[in-house]
Amino acid sequence: MRASSDTQPLEKQNGEAAAMACTPLPGGGVSSARGFKAAGIHGGFRRDPNRLDFALVVADEPAACAATFTQNVFCAAPIIVSKEHLEGNSFGTARALVVNSGTANAATGPEGVEDARETARSVADYLGCPPCEVMVASTGVIGVRLPMHVFETAIPQVVESLSVAGGADAAQAIITTDTHSKEAAVTFSGDRVGYEGCVFTVGGMAKGSGMIMPNMATMISCITTDAPLDPSTLHDVLVRVVGTTFNKVSVDSDTSTNDCCYLFASGAAASGLPLFQPGSAACKAFEDALHAVCLNLARQMAADGEGATRLIVVDVQGAATDADADLAARAIANSPLVKTAVYGHDANWGRIAMAIGKSGAAFRQEDVDIDIMGIPVCRKGLPVDFSEEEALRRFERPEIGIRVDLGAGNSSSTMFTCDLTHDYITINGDYRT
Repeated sequence: MRASSDTQPLEKQNGEAAAMACTPLPGGGVSSARGFKAAGIHGGFRRDPNRLDFALVVADEPAACAATFTQNVFCAAPIIVSKEHLEGNSFGTARALVVNSGTANAATGPEGVEDARETARSVADYLGCPPCEVMVASTGVIGVRLPMHVFETAIPQVVESLSVAGGADAAQAIITTDTHSKEAAVTFSGDRVGYEGCVFTVGGMAKGSGMIMPNMATMISCITTDAPLDPSTLHDVLVRVVGTTFNKVSVDSDTSTNDCCYLFASGAAASGLPLFQPGSAACKAFEDALHAVCLNLARQMAADGEGATRLIVVDVQGAATDADADLAARAIANSPLVKTAVYGHDANWGRIAMAIGKSGAAFRQEDVDIDIMGIPVCRKGLPVDFSEEEALRRFERPEIGIRVDLGAGNSSSTMFTCDLTHDYITINGDYRT
């Protein structure tokens, strides 16, 4: 049984104060912001005719666009082409993002790169924009070229299907081993930040449940906003937010060849008004809203890890440096022994101590405190008596919290992961064949 898709309300997630300034938009997603349409169809990339596999998100007019890309050297052809279209800056102007699932178009050589370019050209022809304004993404099996003949019918069909209500279908079309699509959206008021009477929306979709420990962004994500920002400012904000949300997710410690996150800003909610300026109250409000959406999507991905039954939130405090906090948190989140202990409902804090001890973070074991699900299990490096029966009861919760205080400083880090189950092996053992 996979982890529940339910997540805490945005304003309560992980105690994030940023989410308090925005309002969740029920049912919202990538086409909730003004100035955008989306669609998801079965284009023929997958054999099952009932499975959506081709998505398109389009801005009504050329929009500011920013992106973060995988740091995996074995990056896929769509990553190469989208970087070209953004002229190596990871920001610029764009109209659309096109995504296929089923085939990753990774490790396909120059031919795969040309296939990605041709995909962008074909979509651009139907939209009436330059090919450089079309971003491309693919997800699925590595080492297989795209079936280019499929685009002949899929592109006109997906363009014809574009609508304001199409975000849910687009989110469904990009998933692979996910058990459900992942969407989130919030609104925030322009009152008191210089845009009285304006209401801004940030909405997005993401996919990913395996081969996940992003080193840039999520596996594939598209986020839109109707707030007015220039591409450079949009990119600066995106990089900061990605660093504390998507880059804090690990399902299996693997960074995909196809990871990418795109952020489009139409400015349609403040037509004719000035752009948000870096450091302004308006820009801060936007960053808070973007953080809320990305945090929601990040938590959904961790909870839906392949074969997962529990979301695990690892909170490391009291580290000497931010880097040490991150090292310790990642060591816990990536430990197969910790993850299998959670699956087995075993409050084995020794595995947590092992993980931080090997992490490279600087601390003294006699200063360490560990809590599991709010139960003190270790104080000053020594065991604390606790009720195994109470621990078993708390393990029934869909979210398991692990808290470590290293007692070495004031830095902290939070990671999102999941338990490791038999189903993870089954899913990945059968993935290609």
